Amino acid sequence: MSGSWSSYFGRLAAYNTWANLRLYAACDELSESAYLQSRAAFFGGIHGTLNHILVGDRIWFARFEGRQPAVTALDQQLYGDLAGLRVARVAEDARIEAFVRHLGEDDFDQQVAYQNLAGESYEQPLGALLGHVFNHQTHHRGQVHAMMTAAGQTLPDTDLPFMPGAEE
Repeated sequence: MSGSWSSYFGRLAAYNTWANLRLYAACDELSESAYLQSRAAFFGGIHGTLNHILVGDRIWFARFEGRQPAVTALDQQLYGDLAGLRVARVAEDARIEAFVRHLGEDDFDQQVAYQNLAGESYEQPLGALLGHVFNHQTHHRGQVHAMMTAAGQTLPDTDLPFMPGAEE
């Protein structure tokens, strides 16, 4: 990797925001019933999976900030519709970008002590956990992409090389 951890994670945070905006815009093309339809997916469908991504982010960033997560279950429904979820997603992505922007190079090696939702204790470096957060989002966005494709929706490219400014 050339550059710094700060620039690497800053790029991932910007990519995350860009990919989420594109995916949510594609969701606008679905009917409400297609968007909310129960599907063969771990979190019940498109809405449930997008909701789970936000749940995961709120859990992890509470831990990173030394707070107890307000979320109590991985499938906890935070918002019942796309509009509410989108507003929260945009705010969360801005928060993620700001959090990463304020990290120094040494911060990525700092240990984060936390408990999972089952109460088990862990301690891992912030950089490894941030990598997990971005990987988690990408993994579940891929599931949403597959569900939307099965629903007949054509989606835009969300691969990192297609993000404006990725060549920089």
